[in-house]
Amino acid sequence: MTALIFAYRKILEYRFYIAIALILITTALTFTNYSGWWWFSLILTIIAVLSHVMFGPMRFIQEAIQNEDMETAQKHIKTVLFPRLLIKPVRQAFYMLQSNMAMTNKDFKGAEALMNKSIKSKSKMLGEAGEGAAHLQLGMIAMQNGKRNEAKKNLRIAIEKGLPDKESEAAAYVQLCAIELQSRRLSQAKNLLNKAKKLNPQSPEIIPQIKELEKHINGAGNVRRR
Repeated sequence: MTALIFAYRKILEYRFYIAIALILITTALTFTNYSGWWWFSLILTIIAVLSHVMFGPMRFIQEAIQNEDMETAQKHIKTVLFPRLLIKPVRQAFYMLQSNMAMTNKDFKGAEALMNKSIKSKSKMLGEAGEGAAHLQLGMIAMQNGKRNEAKKNLRIAIEKGLPDKESEAAAYVQLCAIELQSRRLSQAKNLLNKAKKLNPQSPEIIPQIKELEKHINGAGNVRRR
């Protein structure tokens, strides 16, 4: 069973190159008298091409990104020649992963464009939580670009649509809190920070942000009372 799983995984991983090889074999068989083999090769070619074009190597892109192996992720991304032909949920995830990579490379304009493509490709299979996650990402990108109003709008949409987990929801509240604090709206900032704290986030990225925001809010409050 393990050998079969390994073989299946390798077929999926190299499906793009297998499809190219099958196209060449089918083309070569066209000029021979082996009509039976030609039809067999043609059917395999169609299956390989359609499965790659419609589903792409998403599993391997995700695994590479999780392992912080951006070189391998980029190698798999390059095999997706026609992303618009991917089925909707795969297309949405594909653009989202590309946006994450652009964010990692500090290409915020590229990340924003790709995330907008992801939202336009929204699929019912992923539900509103998937759309919420995309708007959360757009809000984060807008924050990096200094577009506070746009960030606020997208973060509120993300919360309204729903997010896949409490960590993501807490991150949205933390970013909204930071925006309100920058605008010196302490009451709103404090309320948003309390909502984030109630979610009890455990992320090592969010916890320090909450502590820092709490320190700024308390400091600003003390200045006001004086």
